[in-house]
Amino acid sequence: MPAPRILGTAAALVLSAVLLSACAADPDPAPEETGNAATPTSAAPEPSATADPEAEPEAAEAPTCDTLIGSSVVADYESVGWTSQASPLYIGSTEIEDGLQCMWADFEGPAGDHGALFGWAPISEDEAADAQDELVAQGWVREDDAAGVYITESSETAIAPDAEGYGMTYFFAAGYVTVSDTKQGLLLIEWPKS
Repeated sequence: MPAPRILGTAAALVLSAVLLSACAADPDPAPEETGNAATPTSAAPEPSATADPEAEPEAAEAPTCDTLIGSSVVADYESVGWTSQASPLYIGSTEIEDGLQCMWADFEGPAGDHGALFGWAPISEDEAADAQDELVAQGWVREDDAAGVYITESSETAIAPDAEGYGMTYFFAAGYVTVSDTKQGLLLIEWPKS
C-alpha cells in the first residue's frame, strides 16, 4: 500500500470504529436509582436563581484539540499512542483569527505520513467569501449544500482521499468554518457544540 494511502486508511478505520461503537451502544438507558419510601435519596431541589439582566454575557468557550472532535475519537487516537499538536488555522494564505488546527499523530514514533487533521474557526460572511474565492482560484472544487459550502482539494492533487474520493475539505457554515484532511473526517468534528 503506498504511504500516502495509509493516512486515509487510518482515518477511515478510526471513523469506522467510532461509528460502529455508536451503533453498538445500549439503546435502553439504565434506570435511575430511586431509593425507597423509608430512605429518601435527595432533598427537594433549590429554586433557580434569576439571571441578572445587567450581567455581561459569558464568552463562548473556545475548542481545544481534545474538545474539537468527539471524546471517543480522542480515546481511540490516544489508545494507539497519538497525541495532538495545535497550530493557527490558515485558509490559503490567510490566518483565520481565533482559529485552531489540530494534527493528531504519533509524534514520538518514526517520521511518517500517519495522522489526522481537524480545524475550526469563527469566520464572518465576508471572510468566508474571500477564502472560498481564493481556494477556488487555486483549483479547489466548490460544492453548495443546504447546510453550507464545501470546498475540497482537486482530486488530481489529493494525497489520501476518503472512500468517496475527497481529500482535504473545508466546510463553511453560518459563522464558522471547519476543515479536515478528508470530507469524511469532517463528521468527527463536534464543534460548535449544540
